[in-house]
Amino acid sequence: MNRKFHLWQEEKVILALVNGCWDKRTAEEYSAEFKTIAAKLVNSQWAHIVYLDQWELGVPEIEPVIRELVEWCIANNLRCAAQVYCPHMVKRYQLERMITERTDSFERRVYPTQHEAFQWLAAEGFTLETQDLRQKAS
Repeated sequence: MNRKFHLWQEEKVILALVNGCWDKRTAEEYSAEFKTIAAKLVNSQWAHIVYLDQWELGVPEIEPVIRELVEWCIANNLRCAAQVYCPHMVKRYQLERMITERTDSFERRVYPTQHEAFQWLAAEGFTLETQDLRQKAS
């Protein structure tokens, strides 16, 4: 993976693998690509899963970009978002500053393993063939 993210869609789920330290430009590129993919899904409920173990945080300037993306997603029928990463307090702090945990129509959960995240998505009605984000992206 040359870029700092890889995005793709399966069924009604957008999958993401992110890495490295993000600057504002990376966040803007991610947001634009994410919205392009999500635009095909907005007429019904959809979900998102992101693997964050290799993500090394971002500069403060990414936060408004990601907050706006999250608001757009929730306004456009995003129902579930699963974040996968080993417990990391600083990472959790920055993610919580940018990403809503819950609304009446949306829920975000954090899991230490992909298996648990995929199980939750399946329980919410978003079953996928892919069960390993790292293998699929390589």
